Amino acid sequence: MATKHTPTHYVFLLGIVVLLAVFLLGDYLWASASSSRSHASSSVPFWSKSLALSLGRSNPGPKEVRCFFNTSSFLGECGSIAAAMSKFNSFYSILLIEDDIAVRIAILVKLKLLIWIRQNNSSILLPKTNTKGLKVSIKFLNATYTDIPAPNLVWEEMPEAPVPRLDGASVQIKDLLYVFSGYGTIDYVHSHCDIFNFTSNTWCGRFDTPKAMANSHLGMATDGRYIYAVTGQTGPQCRGPTNRNFVLDTQTKEWNELPPLPFARYAPATQFWRGRLHVMGGGKEDRYEPGLEHWSLAVKDGKALETEWRTEIPIPRGGPHRACVVANDKLIAIGGQEGDFQAKPGSPIFKCSRRHEVQYADVYMLDDGKEWTQLPPMPKPNSHIESSWVLVNNSILIVGGTTLKHPITKKMILVGEVFRFDLHTLKWSVIGRLPFRVKTTLAGYWNGWLYFTSGQRDRGVDDPSPRKVIGSVYRSKIIL
Repeated sequence: MATKHTPTHYVFLLGIVVLLAVFLLGDYLWASASSSRSHASSSVPFWSKSLALSLGRSNPGPKEVRCFFNTSSFLGECGSIAAAMSKFNSFYSILLIEDDIAVRIAILVKLKLLIWIRQNNSSILLPKTNTKGLKVSIKFLNATYTDIPAPNLVWEEMPEAPVPRLDGASVQIKDLLYVFSGYGTIDYVHSHCDIFNFTSNTWCGRFDTPKAMANSHLGMATDGRYIYAVTGQTGPQCRGPTNRNFVLDTQTKEWNELPPLPFARYAPATQFWRGRLHVMGGGKEDRYEPGLEHWSLAVKDGKALETEWRTEIPIPRGGPHRACVVANDKLIAIGGQEGDFQAKPGSPIFKCSRRHEVQYADVYMLDDGKEWTQLPPMPKPNSHIESSWVLVNNSILIVGGTTLKHPITKKMILVGEVFRFDLHTLKWSVIGRLPFRVKTTLAGYWNGWLYFTSGQRDRGVDDPSPRKVIGSVYRSKIIL
């Protein structure tokens, strides 16, 4: 005898099909809405200078809200949650404490659709549900949750740089800041140096770099007269690196070439220490794998005293985009990251493709040249700070950077703090806030003024993800 299917059974199966269809529709609408919001945000005007100067941490951390829904008030409760998330521009994750998979799918679909409706000022009639009470846990994680409370500094805007720069390099010699190369846009790179005079607060000179010299991700150091430009990337997008190295006489503006590195690197830590040019870490030739190697070359008066680089003790943690400072006759490496963008396979223009990257807060010191000592870490992971440091009254100041990506949206998060590392106490502190979050700043210090220029800034006070490449110059009075 054939088994009879009850109408209830058919209704249940039909309900499952409808739920799956609505789920797919909800995901499509959600993705479309996210895409349109991202596109629209690129045309939003930059926030005013007064807002920038008062930038504070908008949310000290993630918040968790637990709710209990019953059948009669379910849609109303979902609407309230959607309104709250839209109002506070928070990102969220949802944990449903419910065994019934069909019910869990229904909850997720309705939350997604209701939030989409709220954000797009739309309306839609959702079917009522006859389910039992449900426990729902929703975690809110604000976009600015990594901001650290900091004093507001008074920033003055100086004459803008002749060109915007990202991933450039700089060194300071007396009252002059030499600013080299970098991206103008992802498809255009610079091949020159601009000079800023801290005494007159003007851009006072420009000259070309050698054609074979890297255009970004350089290692750079100075002995007080000569500037050493080491390895780095040639060309725009994510093109390959060069192992060629050059030296500039800042008095004559003449360039000479140094022996090539054993292997090319992206953004290695570079410093002049005890008569030798030290190059360590960086990204390997594939632009992704962190390098641990450490080489040095004896130099004097801008000339190499050796024909080959000497192998030194490897750095404990490799990778590009870290600060490297000589202080109290010690070599100190700060922050950095593992992983980076890579060229898309087969792309004729070496188009950059995002890969997984991890910023870290590690700090290492080399004293006797034989063993690295680990020092207290930065207040938070930070990279893209190779030229973002200054040495002031036995303290190292770090200006801006980029930290770990948002765990939910996966967006990059820029850094808006000024960090201080006291070399006497070996303690970190946050001494101030920048006018906006920004990475790859080029920093200097003169007569009590902290300066920074260039880099890539955030999208606004509530959005720390990167947007515009800038040439702005700011300064603030810093007394330590």
